[in-house]
Amino acid sequence: MQPAETASAADTGGASRPGLPHFALTFAVSLLLWVLLAGSLQPQELLAGAMVALLVTLVAAPRLGIFTGMRFSIAAPVHLVLYLGRFFVALVVANFDVARRVLAPSLPIRPAVVEVHTDLRSALGRMLLANSITLTPGTLTIDVHEDRLLVHWIDCPPGTDLPQATAAIAAGFERHIRGFLK
Repeated sequence: MQPAETASAADTGGASRPGLPHFALTFAVSLLLWVLLAGSLQPQELLAGAMVALLVTLVAAPRLGIFTGMRFSIAAPVHLVLYLGRFFVALVVANFDVARRVLAPSLPIRPAVVEVHTDLRSALGRMLLANSITLTPGTLTIDVHEDRLLVHWIDCPPGTDLPQATAAIAAGFERHIRGFLK
């Protein structure tokens, strides 16, 4: 049996202590950003970038707990690219749907608030899912509480099975997010 403190952190997706991979990733991304902004691979630029990246990593250390939901595996970058592709397609399709409704006011708008259940356990995973839903026109995440997201949907046709509809809103995103986040 787990102690109550450990069990509650695991259940809520609470941030735990970040490990060396989290610090290394923060350092590497900060250094890469420095190199891209500097536009130079001169030794003095790299040294200055490394010092700034180290400083950023040390300053951000207390907040790196949110990244403990990341999966460090060979397949994670593939899942990230698949997620970005899925998000882009959903974004384009939803934009055309909303634009069609704006340009043809006779098209029905039947708003509904639906509850989406997620299997994502990390705070970062749930936040990314909620933001993915919100950034897709026609949907807006109203609230996130543990494993439930409350979503406003612009057009929920009458007779729609809401559990099935909620799966349609989040399932595509969640499947790919689960590949690189917990």
